[in-house]
Amino acid sequence: MLGLPLYFQIALACLAGGVLSLFAAALVMFGLSRRWLAYAVSFSIGVLLATALLHLLPEALESGLSPHEAFPTLLCGILGFFALEKFAIWRHAHGNTDTHVGAPSCEDHTHEHHHAQGGEALVIVVGDGFHNFVDGLMIAAAFLADPHLGWLATAAVVAHEVPQEAGDFAILLAAGLSRARAFVWNGLSSLASLGGGVIGYIAFEEAQRAIPYLVTLAAASFVYIAIADLMPRLKREQRGILGHAALLALGIVTVLLLNGHRH
Repeated sequence: MLGLPLYFQIALACLAGGVLSLFAAALVMFGLSRRWLAYAVSFSIGVLLATALLHLLPEALESGLSPHEAFPTLLCGILGFFALEKFAIWRHAHGNTDTHVGAPSCEDHTHEHHHAQGGEALVIVVGDGFHNFVDGLMIAAAFLADPHLGWLATAAVVAHEVPQEAGDFAILLAAGLSRARAFVWNGLSSLASLGGGVIGYIAFEEAQRAIPYLVTLAAASFVYIAIADLMPRLKREQRGILGHAALLALGIVTVLLLNGHRH
């Protein structure tokens, strides 16, 4: 395999990294019953916050972005993802031309809940796309340095992405998507790594300058979805509080262990 052209190895590694992590996460998440989905969402909160605050933002700063550049980018990203979610909710609801008079019915609340969850799913798919794109750039950089290092980096990306993809599946399923649709949307997000690998190979010097900003935007999406959408849902849970807390902590510890191994 090391005898193949370098561009082919990069493309293969990006695809393999996305596919392997996607299928590994699907095997874990699709075996869960709906009863355990809320606990999986708690794990997702820990993964998202730890990935954003303990991995992505430090990585952006270590890549040369100053705090005065990183935190305005983070702020713009959070506001941008809020606007994206609001637009998605408005677009889903725009087709409903019925006029309701008086107090909202239970059906109205159901429609609003469905639209809000659709916006939540869009934010996590777009944000994870940024993350996967950056992973593709990193894989390309490793291959350009040494093909052996490139395959090691690919293995590290797979290990790093499995809990992330599992968390994404939990969020998409909780947002009401079927397993098939959750798999398709997560798969499309994973393909962004191939785009990152191609651009990294063709124009890495130019792409490298954008990496800290892309990393910060990915962090913004994870912080936004965790704090704006998932933690309010967790606050409404009345049962199994200790279990939710334990799984949230497990998500944080998982990211810490995998990122330590990756570095």
